[in-house]
Parts: sequence; C-alpha cells; structure tokens
Amino acid sequence: MKKIFLSFLLFCTLSISYAKIDIERIDPPFWWTGMQDRELQIMLYGKNIADCKIKIDYPGVTLTKAVSLDSKNYLFLYLSIAPETQPGNFDIQLSRKREKQNIPYALNARTIQGKNRKGFDATDVLYLIMPDRFADGDPSTNVIPSMRFPSPVNRNNPDARHGGDLKGIAEHLDYIEDLGVTAIWLNPVLENDMPGGSYHGYATTDYYRIDPRFGTNMYYRDLITECHNRGMKVVMDMIFNHCGDQHIWFLDRPSHDWFNFPDGYRQTSYRLTPHFDPYVSEYDKSMTVEGWFVESMPDLNQHNPHLMKYLTQNSIWWIEFSGIDGIRMDTHPYVFFDSMSEWCAAINREYPNFNIVGECWYGTEAGSAYWQRNSILDTSRNSHLKSVMDFPLQGIARDAFTSQTDSWGGLNLIYDHLALDFMFADPMNVLNFLDNHDTDRFLLSEPSHLGFYKQAIAFLLTTRGIPQIYYGTEILMHGNKQKTDGLVRLDFPGGFPGDTINDFLSQDRTPLQNEAFDFCRTLLKWRQNNPCLSHGEMMHFMPNNGLYVYRRSYEGKNVLVIMNGNDSPLTVDMSRYNEILSEVQSAHDIITHRQIEFSPVMEFPPRALYILEY
Repeated sequence: MKKIFLSFLLFCTLSISYAKIDIERIDPPFWWTGMQDRELQIMLYGKNIADCKIKIDYPGVTLTKAVSLDSKNYLFLYLSIAPETQPGNFDIQLSRKREKQNIPYALNARTIQGKNRKGFDATDVLYLIMPDRFADGDPSTNVIPSMRFPSPVNRNNPDARHGGDLKGIAEHLDYIEDLGVTAIWLNPVLENDMPGGSYHGYATTDYYRIDPRFGTNMYYRDLITECHNRGMKVVMDMIFNHCGDQHIWFLDRPSHDWFNFPDGYRQTSYRLTPHFDPYVSEYDKSMTVEGWFVESMPDLNQHNPHLMKYLTQNSIWWIEFSGIDGIRMDTHPYVFFDSMSEWCAAINREYPNFNIVGECWYGTEAGSAYWQRNSILDTSRNSHLKSVMDFPLQGIARDAFTSQTDSWGGLNLIYDHLALDFMFADPMNVLNFLDNHDTDRFLLSEPSHLGFYKQAIAFLLTTRGIPQIYYGTEILMHGNKQKTDGLVRLDFPGGFPGDTINDFLSQDRTPLQNEAFDFCRTLLKWRQNNPCLSHGEMMHFMPNNGLYVYRRSYEGKNVLVIMNGNDSPLTVDMSRYNEILSEVQSAHDIITHRQIEFSPVMEFPPRALYILEY
C-alpha cells in the first residue's frame, strides 16, 4: 500500500512538472538573420503568462528584456541578434512554478539583401485592385466557418462581401499583363474578421495573416512570385492608424494606452491641416491624430514604443516573407508625424531602394508636398516618406478634361497644378491618379465618346510622376459614391460565377469598351522602358489658346503631347512653340502611327490628341 501511495505521489509530481503553459499567439512567427536592425521584438499571448520566466539559449541571440504591461496575458520579448548569428532553430523556454513550455522559433537566412530590393518608381504604372470585387477564383472560400464572423457573400448588396479572392487575381494575370501595367496595388488583404464583413480590408484583426477568404500567406507569396516572373511588381496596402475592434489588442488590451482616447470613442475631425497650422490649438491637433476614424476602427497609439516596434517589424516581415515591392500606407497623416517618420526611416535603412507611398489626402498642393521627404515647406523635421499621392490632381481632373479650355478653365487647371511642383521635393515620386476606391470614378456615367477620356489617360501616362489606374477604368467602369462607397467598387464583369458578360474578353466588350481598352493598352505598352517618361524633364505651354502642349525630354529623345481642350476645332499659330519645334519638321504619332507634319498654322479637330516622338 505504501509503495502504491509513493507511486501516486511521483505520478502527480511528474504530471505537475510537465504541465504546459498555453501560448495562443506568437508574433512574428519567425525572423531572419543579417538584418540591419539587430533588435527583435516577439509578442507572446497566452493566459496569465506575464509572470513566466524566459530563457533562450542560441549562439548570437541574447534576451535583453521581457516586458509585461497591464494585461497579464502578454509578454513582449526583446532579443539582440548579433551580426554573426547563423540561421537555425531555437526554443523560447517559458517556466512558471511547475509549468513550462518550449516554443520552437526559427531564424531564417535572407533570400535577398535589403539593398537589392527595388521598389516601384516612375518606370511603373500601378493597377489598383480591390480583391473582393475583381474576381472569385475559389468560391469554396467565400465563407470560412471557423471565423468568428463568416460574413456570407451577397453580391446584391454593394456593402457586403462579394467573394473576390487572390486566386481570382492570379487567374487573370494574363489580362493584367496584356493590358501593359507593370505593378499591381491590392487593397488590404490581411484578416478582417469583423461583423458585416469589412470587405474593403481596412479593419485589420491579424497583422500576420492573409484573410482566409482571400487565400493563405503562402498563396499570397506565390502570387507575388508569379507577378515577378512576369516582370510585374506588387504593392501592399498597410494601415497603422487603426485596427478592427475585433483585434485581440482591443478585446484584451496589452496596456491602457495602446489606443488613443482609451476611455471611449472620440471621432477624428478628418481635418489634416493642424499638422502644419502655425496657429494650431492642441485640441485640434489631438483630434486629428488621436480621434478614431470610425467607431469600429479604434485608433492605435503609435507613441507606445512596444506597439510601434510591432508595426515596424510587421512591415519588414511582409517585405522579407512575401517579396512585396512597395507599401501604400493608408491614412498616413492621421498618425503622429514623428511615429510615421521613424517608421519610414526604419524601412529606408533596411531597404534603401524600396518605396512607400502615403495616402496624404489634401485638396491643396502644399498639403501634399508637406509630407514628402526633404520637404522645403518644413525644414525643421523630415517625414522620410518617398512618395505621396496627388489628390489635388484627382480633385481637378474631371473638370479639367470635360470642360472647355478657355483662358482660365479646362486644361489650364492642369497647367496651374503642375506649375506648383516647385513645392515638391521630388515630383517624379508623386503618385498620379484619376480615381481610386475612395473617390468617385473618373467616369460618373458611361460616356458616348472617348475624346476627354483619352486625353485624361494620355496625360496620366505621360506627365511627371508615377501613374496609377483603378481597375476597370480601361473598360469604362463608372459610378459615384453619393449613396455608398460600394458603388465605386463594383465587380469586374466576368470575374464571378454566373456573370453573363465577361469583360476580360474582347468579344464580350462593347465597341466603345474595346476602343478604350485598346487605347490604354497601346499607351501602356509604349510607356514601358520609355526613359523620356520615367526620367525626362518636362516643359509645358500655357493653354490659354485652348491648346495644351508639353514635352518630355531625355538624352536627346523627345515626347511631345498636344491636346485640344475643346469640343470645337482650333486654328493655332504655331510660332509660340518655336522654342521646341523650330528645328522639327515632323514627328511620329504613337496613337495613329502616322507622321505628323508641322506648319506655321495648324488645324486641330475637337478634342484632338497627339502623342509624338522625335
């Protein structure tokens, strides 16, 4: 009997000794050796793990600190990784009284050194895709029962999920490649496990997981690899201003100050001028950067150093893991200036030839230019943001190209806009666009002719900077967001099971759609590897006579663009253009493939457009 009792005690002791500590989450799931930043933060999440002791035994890896915050379910580990550390596996050893757990962790070898990663630039044209609305390649993933909010597909509701996914994009890469764009920018693809579906992707609930309704992490990486094999780049949409209210951080806050206005929802003013207002009140500045975008997207406090380290590492992790070629940062000015500046600088240190474009939504050129790195508008600090989006151009484009060009209006709006480029530190790193997922479509309704449309597309693809085209623009997709944003995010016809029209195919498109598509493709193919457009200097002439003329020049080669900004013909004395045409008798028109002869007086038909090489 005594022997049985001792055996029982020994069994209980062994059982207690080997009880495991439950770890639900570890971010990032793995890392790399040879990084510029030698410090690695690992976030562990599990019930009451804050009092665990941590031990790591691996050559070149040193645990410098383990930080617990208000919630006892988090531990933030900080590791120092020496330059000579070799790739391999080690255990993160957790112990607490008679409990323990060994968590395997991998340090991988980098496949490409950071300096060898080249981002998008003015040689590229970005094609913006909302994954939920482009094509459904795998209907079996439309609903994932294991998600907390499976959000069934309802294509009749413009604000619901429609079922588009990464496989649908992959299946139409031939179409995208044939169109002639060189990069795709996908609206956010990370998990949005939210009530109502959050089809747009801007309410992240897991920063390290592709939303399973879109695909998997591996599928995302494979898609990028396939794009690279075709000579195309991929830009990833990121959001650091806010997350979704179903993120574990909001359901179980690591610390009270993890979010701005932590005691309750306070909406942002949506006013961005307080960043540079010389008379700004602290209240107005606070409501800009600390107010929440919407109630379901709580505002992250990037002044918490553990949070900002997490977000910065997350960007680096996706670059290393997936091979993305650029980042578009959502709501860039809604975040603290210094935090975003530090983040940009960290990415630039690791990847000096990478590119980040910030969504800096201002109605004025000064507002946009203020945010580009090395801005002349504020020399006291530096955003380190290489590229900004030209929202002022988007704001005037429709009026400029659809109205009549007199001494002040029409294409003079474009002229006056570009005349303010002196405020930009780097005009060639400005992202130009006519529309995107947050604005009305450039075409509010289906056009009856393409005169103004062709001029707008031609300008977009021949002016300074980096062009971006919103999916479907090439087939005349149109609409406005007066009732709901979903109406400017309609499904690409033919991308979904049951579609009766497939606009991916020329035989299903109308003659006008095919004319638009062929026009876009001609210009996009021609633009590829054209140094006049990606590197050339620009000179333009004020269109106060109704004719807009500008030239791009590079190493003796020239591209001349001529537009009649009116619905009536023009007779023009060409002597005012002798500055660039005095020694030019003719030039090749890349649209019609005809040779255009220059004469002292020339006639231009309504909405005439010439793109000439000489």
